[in-house]
Amino acid sequence: MPGSIRLFTAAPLAAGAAVAASPAQAHYLATVMRRGADDPVCLFNGRDGEWQARIETLRRGAATFRVGAQLRLQAREPDVWLAFALLKRDATDLLVRQATELGVAVFRPVLTARTNAARTNPDRLAAIAAEAAEQSERLTVPVLYEPCPLAALLDAWPHDRPLFAALERSGAAFPCAVAGPAVGPCGLLIGPEGGFTAAELDQVRTRPFVTPVGFGPRILRAETAALAGLALLQASRRD
Repeated sequence: MPGSIRLFTAAPLAAGAAVAASPAQAHYLATVMRRGADDPVCLFNGRDGEWQARIETLRRGAATFRVGAQLRLQAREPDVWLAFALLKRDATDLLVRQATELGVAVFRPVLTARTNAARTNPDRLAAIAAEAAEQSERLTVPVLYEPCPLAALLDAWPHDRPLFAALERSGAAFPCAVAGPAVGPCGLLIGPEGGFTAAELDQVRTRPFVTPVGFGPRILRAETAALAGLALLQASRRD
């Protein structure tokens, strides 16, 4: 339903099912969007595709939907993971929102020697990711991991998933030139604003599944580098 409000729910979706809205969704529908009973919405849960629904009840802090016909089958989406040195709150919020729009499947925040923060607000980031998925017409919401040290990330990284590491001044090629049009599941690693330390660079470069990549002559902010790298990788995947 083009133009309809899209909402993410964790509930199973099937024709005729009754689905409860979250208090935040009920507030959004009633106060922000001025919707009422019988108005249409679209629902998705990352498993059952996208469904037409209508608001069945709507009152302060609560709403229910009645599911109608299926609009889209669940489809396979890009399998790109983003590992990034944790940024300050506003920059992390921006990165999660825009990277979700670009199709990231998994976020892996990383702690490095020069990381700008040490923790995240999982509920806040999950809400930002859900809103970005709703807006961008994705059928899934990305998975968000808790921050972990760089060494732990590299130790646990699947060896069959290429990891493209953005290393400034490395002289490496752009991701699209390295990956090519047939690249499958992969990941992108972005370091902190101050760059990786020499010891961290050694950790990254010695892993057989890591391919260094660059973004040309300009030095980018971490969140800019992440979005540029994701755009290049997705272009190489024809996505």
